[in-house]
Amino acid sequence: MSDSNGPTRRSILQTGVAMSSLAMAGCLSSLGNTGGEQHTVGYGEYETSVDSAAFPGELQLYCVQTGWSNWDAVMEAFEDEYGVSLYDAQGSSGEALDDMRANAQNPTHSAYNGGYSFGLEAMNDDLTTDYKPANWDQVPDDLKTDNGHVTATRQMTTAVTYRTDVYEERGLEPPETWDDLKHPDIAKDLAFTPPHTANGQASALSVNSAYGGDLDDLDPVIEYHEAIADHGADFRRNVEGPVTSGEISTVVEYDYTGLNLTYNNVEFNEDQLDVAILTGPDGEPGAMNVPYGYALLRNAPNPEAAKLFMDYVLTLDCQELFFDAYVRPIRAAELDQPDEFPSQSAYEAAQFTVDQEELVSKQDDIQAELVDRTPLQGAQ
Repeated sequence: MSDSNGPTRRSILQTGVAMSSLAMAGCLSSLGNTGGEQHTVGYGEYETSVDSAAFPGELQLYCVQTGWSNWDAVMEAFEDEYGVSLYDAQGSSGEALDDMRANAQNPTHSAYNGGYSFGLEAMNDDLTTDYKPANWDQVPDDLKTDNGHVTATRQMTTAVTYRTDVYEERGLEPPETWDDLKHPDIAKDLAFTPPHTANGQASALSVNSAYGGDLDDLDPVIEYHEAIADHGADFRRNVEGPVTSGEISTVVEYDYTGLNLTYNNVEFNEDQLDVAILTGPDGEPGAMNVPYGYALLRNAPNPEAAKLFMDYVLTLDCQELFFDAYVRPIRAAELDQPDEFPSQSAYEAAQFTVDQEELVSKQDDIQAELVDRTPLQGAQ
């Protein structure tokens, strides 16, 4: 673990990323007779050979911001390995979906990469096509579609990030359950992300699960909000500044957000922040996993290069790059989890995943109900 002024896991791994992927060349490719290098891609019935002579100089993807969850390092590694640069649309998952819809008759990008639920929406709009990348079988069944249209590549988990120095000053113990956050000295400067955002929705559903709710019953999370509202808890869109200043001592966000803030922010010493994965008061699952993934777009340009990129993302070499940015890769069980993360036992005790297709069909109503019923300020 580095100190706040030294090299981060990200900087260390990015500098050596080209070396980490060299071993792939012999496994994925061999020289062919069609003018370029031949690469075997795909899983099962989708296994095929693609010719590098047909690759573009630049592959256009919806990648949801290169600087987020280490996609800049992933893209750099792919270019170093295969000589194909990647153009990132630099937008949110929702913006990518809007652009896909607007260009459905003449796609400009080859693949989508972002929030898994948005990939399902794209599939439902007939904007994607089927492709199962190499190592597709290593992805959990509930984090990929059987038809091969959407496959998860990494996931984030609802977590609580808190100022350990503030807790110590107030005589507070580290939180272990959602009940702990009801303490007046925690709730008075506790912040959630608004429920109409992806991570805010996940936070609400995490609390809801911890107290016995489900996608059709949001009463538990509303009752929880009622219990903490009078103490001062609210919704915030941007939390980094308020956490840094001490205005907020506790924030409910993704584990990625808290870990990145802890170890990649020069404003903090690492021992000033910690990240906890919470259960319900009686051990109920209280930490929702939110998958992010990709899909090959229907009738899009350069599908061969896009398939190679999708294969690359599921290799263990590339999956390690997510861990470097404090994002849990979808093949995390095959890798050594960095010590900076909460314990694997904490994840195992608290994590859960909802049916993503059911969530897509209900999330507009869920978000509307949360915004309408919550007593916490800042939900809009």
